[in-house]
Amino acid sequence: MANDSRSLGGEDQPAGPDAAIVAVQQHEPTLRGIIRVVATVVASAVALYLVYLLRTPIAWLCIATFIAVAVAAPVGMLERRMPRGLAIALVYLILILIPIGIGLILVPPAVTAGSDLVNDLPGYVSDLNETVQENETLRGLNEDYDLVGKLEDVANDAAGSLDDVAATLADIGAGLIGSLFALFTIIVMSIFMVSRGHQWIRAILATRRPHEAEAIDGALGRMAIAVSSYVGGALAQAVIAAVVAFIVLTILGVPAPLALAVIIGILDLIPLVGATLGAFLVALVTLFNDFPTDTIVWVVFAIAYQQFENYVVQPRIQSRAVKLDPFVIVVAAIFGGTLLGIVGALLAIPVAAAGQIGVREFMLYRRAGSGRAGGDRAGGLSSEGAGGGRAEGPAAT
Repeated sequence: MANDSRSLGGEDQPAGPDAAIVAVQQHEPTLRGIIRVVATVVASAVALYLVYLLRTPIAWLCIATFIAVAVAAPVGMLERRMPRGLAIALVYLILILIPIGIGLILVPPAVTAGSDLVNDLPGYVSDLNETVQENETLRGLNEDYDLVGKLEDVANDAAGSLDDVAATLADIGAGLIGSLFALFTIIVMSIFMVSRGHQWIRAILATRRPHEAEAIDGALGRMAIAVSSYVGGALAQAVIAAVVAFIVLTILGVPAPLALAVIIGILDLIPLVGATLGAFLVALVTLFNDFPTDTIVWVVFAIAYQQFENYVVQPRIQSRAVKLDPFVIVVAAIFGGTLLGIVGALLAIPVAAAGQIGVREFMLYRRAGSGRAGGDRAGGLSSEGAGGGRAEGPAAT
């Protein structure tokens, strides 16, 4: 006769149709389960809303962390010759003076060039008018569309638009004050991270098991090396591009070669498109210097140097950095630019490299953990087998 019940885990369970009814009852939502789900959803929504409200300081914190990781290597090098506090102060002093120096290099030539362009624009239009009158096709187009007349109106209105430019500069100044406050906050946070970051990491690792702490510490070290190597390599590559561009522009006699070289160096930091964008901007400037000779020479130089940088400079400088797939670079740059603009695009590549190292280290840790667990199980079975043999020995005798 079939039994009406079966034993499972020491308890009698109903069989047949009764078992199905009990299973359905066990899976029915309870009040406690509903409350737990609702609380989880509400807590997640509140957390996301808080992240949205704090998006600006969170972005500052991320940038400060990146700066702290990037300057850790030079601080460590200087620490061998001086106290750590003095090394940190020296590195951050240089870090602050660099943008100030760039501003002093770029702003005066930009103001002078803008003023000269406004003053010389009528002359450019007059030269264009002479060229149009000498060419029958251009003369016909000018008679149909009055192109030169429209350009003359633009040239005459350019001087009157200086007041609007002054108002725009005032708005830029107000925004610059806010940017300086953000920069000051970011630098202060990064200084705290550099000076006390090791203590924080050691305190966190002390709460983990020894093999976990060792794995995490190794992963963090490799991620820091990747970030600092990428940043140092990118800066060195940008400096080389700026120096070479300055030499070429000086030989060509292009106005403000130092400012243009600095622009080349800054744009060279932008992944994939930065060098091309910088070369294009300088090519536009050469149109007003000695066209077409300077423009042709500059374009040929830009193409040749781009190949030299891609196949000689970059592989040597970035040899210690993590290699990323071009698709990952594009996606990271797009995401970073969408989140934080130009700064995000600059930070995206080293962050992606650090993330790649973190994922790889985690997978290796999981694999090593599985191996340890398998070894422990095998050791347990072996000890049990050995114990069984020892227990059977006396019985056999």
